[in-house]
Amino acid sequence: MGRIEEKFHKLKFKGAVDADGHILEAADCWENYCEAKYKATAIRVKTDEDGYQYFEIGGKPSKVSRRGQPFSSIAAMGQVTREKGSVDPRLKYGEQVPLGAMDAKERLQRLDLEGLDAAIIYPSLGLSWETECDDAEYAQAMTRAYNRWLVEWCATDNKRLIPVAHLSLGDPKAAAAELERAVKEGHKGGWVVQFVMNGKPHAHPDHDVLFAKAQELDVPLAIHPSLEPQWALPGRYHLEYVRKQPFFLNVTASDSIRHALVSFMQYGTFEKFPKLKLVILEVGAGWASYWLDRMDAVYDSVIGRTLPIKEKPSFYFKRNVWISADPDEHSLPAMMQLCGENQFFWASDFPHPDHTGDYIEELEELAEKLPDPARTKMLGENVRRVYACGA
Repeated sequence: MGRIEEKFHKLKFKGAVDADGHILEAADCWENYCEAKYKATAIRVKTDEDGYQYFEIGGKPSKVSRRGQPFSSIAAMGQVTREKGSVDPRLKYGEQVPLGAMDAKERLQRLDLEGLDAAIIYPSLGLSWETECDDAEYAQAMTRAYNRWLVEWCATDNKRLIPVAHLSLGDPKAAAAELERAVKEGHKGGWVVQFVMNGKPHAHPDHDVLFAKAQELDVPLAIHPSLEPQWALPGRYHLEYVRKQPFFLNVTASDSIRHALVSFMQYGTFEKFPKLKLVILEVGAGWASYWLDRMDAVYDSVIGRTLPIKEKPSFYFKRNVWISADPDEHSLPAMMQLCGENQFFWASDFPHPDHTGDYIEELEELAEKLPDPARTKMLGENVRRVYACGA
């Protein structure tokens, strides 16, 4: 494993917790940690005859993760930008990585160098495979395997490396059972991707069994973006014009999670589960005020009669919803003032290449713009309270 050279900046403020820090999970974690029934077809990384790596999912070569992507660039944060760097598609997964991207002890070193108390841990490869999976049973087996592996990885120091379980809504009853198992094992919550394999909205009543379990266990349920299946891409334009447009797809991918948030109002989920904690990750936060204003306005119109909720959507947002912001978001101080300083945290997205590597400097600049106690809440207090965690 080669090491990418980095210069570290130590945050001058105390108590910071990264709400969305990624790792490069072991490429063989699914086949090593799944039940015997699934070992032959477990998710794995393989190499083709030309030397490019590709995903194998359910025993079949991926149509999306191939020709070295995303394996060669997945940890290139700050190394490959608009202005510099290049990606060698034959670079193998994990060959060149920044400190703490794969090894738990090194991640603790990184937290110390950056002046961070803890990080909520999310995967990298695990954000790719559901886009090509329509087998609910197989998906449950793969999430269980990753969750078993992750809790062991975080056991190096599970007060600073905080595991959150991957769940799949393809089978909500099984997802609820896995959340309960995972929490007993040490996970501090669960997360799902921004689409559901059967096309149902996130808050569809069929998923209530998972929401009930999350409320019962008093753990948050997060929605995290992943690669989108082609059927879930924006349908306003014909697929032929958007499927090879990475800028368009990356920017607009955040719309899906905003749609998910609306579905929780549409189906009255927070009325049924008043203590449910919903976390929205990696889609920024500057949209929050407009989105709440728009939902409240429609609620007050005649259309609002169709909603099974007693209060305006902004009421449930301030009670049930939290959003992670990018450190470079200029609008976050305004969002905290307008929407509630208790509802926001920050997140690094380390080590993924769609963000720059200066997140600690950006976080420090952002924190300087906030007065206490808003600064303390944004840096770590809010995420500690939601996940009941932290060093």
